[in-house]
Amino acid sequence: MSDYAVACAFLENRVNYERFHHISDADREFKLDRMRKLAELLGNPQHRLPIVHVAGTKGKGSTAAMIESILRSAGYRTGMFTSPHLQRVEERIALDGQPCSPEEFTAFLDRVRPAVEALDCEAAAADPPEIGPTYFEILTAMALAAFADRSVQAAVLEVGLGGRLDSTNICIPRISVITSISRDHTQQLGETLESIAREKGGIIKPGVPVVSGATAEPPRRALREIARQTGSTLYELGRDFNYRYSPLPLGEGSGVRADFSAQGPHPNPLRAPRSGRGAGTATRLDVCSMNQQPAWNYAGLTLPLFGRHQAANAAVAVAAVKELQRQGWSIPEPAIAAGLARTTLPARIEVLRRNPVVIVDSAHNPASIEALIEALSQSFSVRRRWLLFASTRDKDVTEMLARLLAFFEEAVFTQYTTNPRALPAADLAARAAAMSGRSFPYYPTPAEAWQTVRRQAAPDDLICITGSFFLAGEMEMILAGEE
Repeated sequence: MSDYAVACAFLENRVNYERFHHISDADREFKLDRMRKLAELLGNPQHRLPIVHVAGTKGKGSTAAMIESILRSAGYRTGMFTSPHLQRVEERIALDGQPCSPEEFTAFLDRVRPAVEALDCEAAAADPPEIGPTYFEILTAMALAAFADRSVQAAVLEVGLGGRLDSTNICIPRISVITSISRDHTQQLGETLESIAREKGGIIKPGVPVVSGATAEPPRRALREIARQTGSTLYELGRDFNYRYSPLPLGEGSGVRADFSAQGPHPNPLRAPRSGRGAGTATRLDVCSMNQQPAWNYAGLTLPLFGRHQAANAAVAVAAVKELQRQGWSIPEPAIAAGLARTTLPARIEVLRRNPVVIVDSAHNPASIEALIEALSQSFSVRRRWLLFASTRDKDVTEMLARLLAFFEEAVFTQYTTNPRALPAADLAARAAAMSGRSFPYYPTPAEAWQTVRRQAAPDDLICITGSFFLAGEMEMILAGEE
């Protein structure tokens, strides 16, 4: 085995809560204590890093990517830690906008492995025996140590789950960012928007400014209370800053948002320009301050990402960067527009092919499904819409299906094969049939489902693959293998 394969095998043998159906509060409490011990053995690298900490129900990955891109455009050496990965685990640790190489990833694990093994010994000797550092804790430690060792000037950390008890929450950031709040992971975070907001708001640290994209009143109340208790200045979307969203007219923006059925064949019919990967402009927006001095305003900002929800994420990212400017960070004004325009983000309404249009998206809760549907309805003119869907056992599948079945004319169900949390395809099809009175085909693997949809879809149709990060990653590999 290569050194990289050995490193991956070491990680895969750890406790991995991303593959569990339920995480008890006791486990998560213990996990944060263990993370602090692990960081201490590594010399507390998080204390040597200027950190931007990003949490939220949806949009945290997009917002983190936008902030990182702006800071990199401003000349900072950046590090970004995100989760989950789509295809390869090293995607989670990026330096200057590029995922680390397999060789770098192996070196990062070698750097933390002695500390991990020391805690393994301590855990085994406990009475009763405990578990050592988990998969996500080790990856968090690897990222923090790598960023500190590489003298990163700006580290953007995306929360994995929740916030209060997430392993990234051992940091003291320069700014805390909380994107939208909606229902997801309710077994771990609570049933109400307020309880979820309190878990997300657990990243707020005493005296550290907070930028929030939450707009519903219950989470706003919860975050305001936490900010008061911690003495943290809170900047809110809709109160302290706002945005105006302008989807481009069909035909503008390098063809990405155009009526594909009217444009003729793409030079490479197997792959259209990728949203977020040099595909052109998908969204225009204006962002401005409200009731702030000095006032600020940015008109005509552009994004290579689709949808009103991405415009909201961009507004949160700009507000966060403005706060960093107030703290003395050197961020030239042109870097804000340039960073947003260059943001790269796979599996967020990502256009992979045309004739027919093929989109991969990682929406996995009702709020993100709603945002996906709105963006598709505004940005694409097609004859017929096909859904290829898989989901996870602990998700609100009923609410997601209610929205999707009202929008897509055709639907095919499957289950991803890379994680045991997948909901069986037959269960999905049965739920959809009970809700709609229609019958739906289902297949045990994404590859089989894809072959069916690909055969039946016409060149002027749209195929949307969504429901899970795990499905998105698996389907991107399948599609890449066909090219």
